[in-house]
Amino acid sequence: MLNKILVTGGSGFIGSNLIKYLLEEKYKVINVDKLNYSSTPDKYKEFTKNKNYKFINVDLANSKKIYKILKKNKPKIIFNLAAETHVDRSIDSPSSFIKNNVLSSLSLIENIKKCYLKNELKKIKLIHISTDEVYGNVLAGASNETKAYEPNSPYAASKASVDHILRSYGVTYNFPLIIVNCCNNYGPYQFPEKFIPTVIINMLQRKSVPIYGSGKNIREWIHVKDYCSALNKIMKKGKPGQSYNVGTGFRITNINLSIKIYKEIKKLFPNFKFNKKINKKIIDRPGHDFRYAINSNKIRKELKWRPKISFNKGIQETINWYISNIRWLKYCSKKYKGQRLGLND
Repeated sequence: MLNKILVTGGSGFIGSNLIKYLLEEKYKVINVDKLNYSSTPDKYKEFTKNKNYKFINVDLANSKKIYKILKKNKPKIIFNLAAETHVDRSIDSPSSFIKNNVLSSLSLIENIKKCYLKNELKKIKLIHISTDEVYGNVLAGASNETKAYEPNSPYAASKASVDHILRSYGVTYNFPLIIVNCCNNYGPYQFPEKFIPTVIINMLQRKSVPIYGSGKNIREWIHVKDYCSALNKIMKKGKPGQSYNVGTGFRITNINLSIKIYKEIKKLFPNFKFNKKINKKIIDRPGHDFRYAINSNKIRKELKWRPKISFNKGIQETINWYISNIRWLKYCSKKYKGQRLGLND
């Protein structure tokens, strides 16, 4: 059994779900997070009584503290999930994404390198969480791990920058790291600014769903539990120096996704009525990629991983979760009121 796993950004959507998964697998987990607008107490309150869980409130940019944390705790595995992730916010404030995604990750990798070269960290493995957005528009087929990066938003560019920096450090300083590129996640505790929570919340409130442009943009979706199982498989069997794409192959246009969610809500509530148009088309996002599609054959063949949750089952569970957690949504509404972001005004 691994001694300790350190998760940066463990209070975010994917991070909190990953910590829950790892604790259920009986690992010791250290959550390093500075906490931002999308960090809500309910996400991690169930962890606090777990003897295998430890939270450290610190910014990755604080190099001295990060070095002390690494030296003292000596984690065997580090999952780097700390990042700003909302594309619209990156359009409004690209500099904050450079600071929080690139420079903070650089601080982390510098301190890992320092500990590693001093032999203060032994048998360390860094697993860096990237995104399918680094590949840019994929108008046909699907991106495999050898496809060149073509990021088209400040967010995607910040993630691509970190990927390149980490890869160069791995080669230059010969320490083990893995990069993971995943498609869009959905599931419990996803902050309401993201698309699927927006669709669910607006429909439950009988509001039209804002759809960028034509609504024909295509995305690939995975339930966060399946992604956590993939990360667990990569942690155990992934080869250092490699990249792994994680996806399901389930791809759908934004407009068809909103209609699908409406139909699922109707199944739960047969008398549910929606008197307005389901979708309301609004001004498109600047530089909006049309289609993402990820080829995950490598992780399926080499690590024997498969997603287990169908989109129909996953979206039903997600809708039920949001219905059952109105208090959490009210808490989020204090931080985000559904306003349009990313118009580059």
